[in-house]
Formats: sequence, C-alpha cells, structure tokens
Amino acid sequence: MKKWNKQEAIEGLKELINKLSLVRQSGRSSQEHIRWLANSLRILEEIFGKNSRYYQTLSNFSWSETGSRVIHGWDIEYQIEQGHKLAFLNQTQQAEGLLLAAIDQLRESEITDVYEDNNSISEASELVAIINLAEKKLRKLMREAPTKEKEVQDKYEDLLLANDIEYAKEFPHIMFSSKQYIPDFSFEKYSLAVEIKLCKSDEKSLIAQLNDDIIAYKTKFKSLLFIIYDLGNIRDIDTFKQSFEQFDDVIVQIIKH
Repeated sequence: MKKWNKQEAIEGLKELINKLSLVRQSGRSSQEHIRWLANSLRILEEIFGKNSRYYQTLSNFSWSETGSRVIHGWDIEYQIEQGHKLAFLNQTQQAEGLLLAAIDQLRESEITDVYEDNNSISEASELVAIINLAEKKLRKLMREAPTKEKEVQDKYEDLLLANDIEYAKEFPHIMFSSKQYIPDFSFEKYSLAVEIKLCKSDEKSLIAQLNDDIIAYKTKFKSLLFIIYDLGNIRDIDTFKQSFEQFDDVIVQIIKH
C-alpha cells in the first residue's frame, strides 16, 4: 500500500477529478469508468482508510437509476437507459464534490490525522484513556499523602492494569549527555513516555528535572506525559506549566493531594 505525503495526496485527488470528464464521455460501466472507480477507491483507501466517509460514500454509489418510476411510450428500454445515464452523470458530479471535500480536509489537516480504520479509532481511544487516567482517578486511590515517589508510581500502575492497558515499566534505558534516563512507563505503539514525580519541596528543582527529562526523552519518544503529584508546593499551576508549553507533544498534569 502506497504511503502518501500531504502534497502527493492532494495532487492525486486532483488528477482523479481531472479524469472525470473522460469518464463522462465514455459512459456508465465503460472501461474508463471502471478503471477510474477502481483507482479512486484504492487511493481513498490508502489516504483516508476504508472506514472514512469518502471511501464509504464512493463505494456505495450505484452509478444507475434506482427505485421505480412511471414510463410512458413504447420504447421502454431506451427510457430506462436514459434514466441510468442521467443518474450516472449526476453521480459523477457528486463524486467530484466528494473529492473536492477530501482535498479541503487534507489542506486543513496533517496527512497522519486523516486516516481512519477500526484499529486507528481504538488506538486513539486508548491513547486518550492513558492520558486522562491519572487526572481522573489517581487522586482517588491515594488515601494518605505519599512519602515516596514509588507509592504514586504503584498506584498509577494499578490503574493501567485495571484498564487492560499494555505498557513497559522502566524501559528503555536512554543514554544522553553521559547520563542514563529511564522513563517510569512507556507505550511503544504510541511513542509515549510517562514520568511520575512527587513534589514534596521547592518546585524550582522539579522544573529543572523536567527540562532535563524532556531533552533526553525526546531523542526516543514523540510524546511525553509528566504526572506530578503535588503535596501543596506548586502555588500557580498555570505558571508552572507555562515553561513547558514551548515543547511539542509534552503534557504536564498536576494532581493535588
């Protein structure tokens, strides 16, 4: 299956639109029509996936008149064929509009964001669950204020296990600037590392830790999630997070005890 970049995908869809004039001239079920339809479905599947509205809509076109109607006169076959021809021409117009809408979405999105299938939908849901897990449920598990970071890590791991989420613990080991960095949890298929911190004292040293971790972990992972369990030392959450907003795909969650 071809891997498309954004510009190639847009140009590919434009080419399909340009070929519609020849399809209209050749007629319904002609060689050109069948070839164009097969290529269009293949390209839409490669770019957007079989579950996308574009693939599903085009694959369900009848290219003929459906339903019943009253026919007057003796030449019934001719009138039926004329009805099919008109429906075919109308659906080529609809196909053009569909492809133009697909181009609009590509221009407004990244190529990696437009592909849809059952796996991508379920994986996206799981990734959201991983990101939201600590904010929604971690505090409820901490009946007493933790004294060690490992206590928070263990409770987070309990949440992962309870939700049947696959993960790696304390893996991989990353060497950066003569120092070894090991994320608390990692999720390889999402290229996500999760680091858990217990804030028991001055937030300044914690900020320095996070900055070091970001630089090191970004050599291996696309996304980073920092879960900070705060015992009352972070006074302004927005100000604390602001210093990390310059980094792409870095999420900082602060859980107040």
